[in-house]
Amino acid sequence: MDIAAFFIDLVKYTLAGSLVLGAAYWIYWPRYNQHVFRLKMLELKRETKKELLPLRLQAYERIVLFVERINPVNLVVRLHEPQLSAADFHQLLLREIRSEYEHNITQQLYVSDRAWGITRQLKDQTVALIRNAVAGLPDTSTAKELSTTILSHLSQLEDDPYRTALGIIKNELPE
Repeated sequence: MDIAAFFIDLVKYTLAGSLVLGAAYWIYWPRYNQHVFRLKMLELKRETKKELLPLRLQAYERIVLFVERINPVNLVVRLHEPQLSAADFHQLLLREIRSEYEHNITQQLYVSDRAWGITRQLKDQTVALIRNAVAGLPDTSTAKELSTTILSHLSQLEDDPYRTALGIIKNELPE
């Protein structure tokens, strides 16, 4: 009978051990899976961030370049053609700003909403500045007169909006 009692004890202990292991598995396995899932998600986010950072930096570079290119000081010097009338030069300036904006419009995917909003607002203000300058000139004005008027309007501003915008955009750079 010792053998029968031994096998009964062996079955009891095996069954008890199996129940304890089953309960532990039932309690801790979901927690373990959640922990592993979180670690994998963090790793995926880190990888994505590592891949996105160069794209974001490139987008900020392009936005800075856009701001510099639509700055009336640079724009007027780059596009100045003295033989044009003020109306033709006005159209040339607006076409250049629109072209630059359309060329960089996809950069809004990679920059902050604030940086893109400032960029768009600066573009609109530049267009308004040019339109106001041409509106105050007679129909017979030249491109040189329009350039002088634009630069005069810009110099009357208290703060340079282009430097201010660049400062804000640089502060928005990702870390």
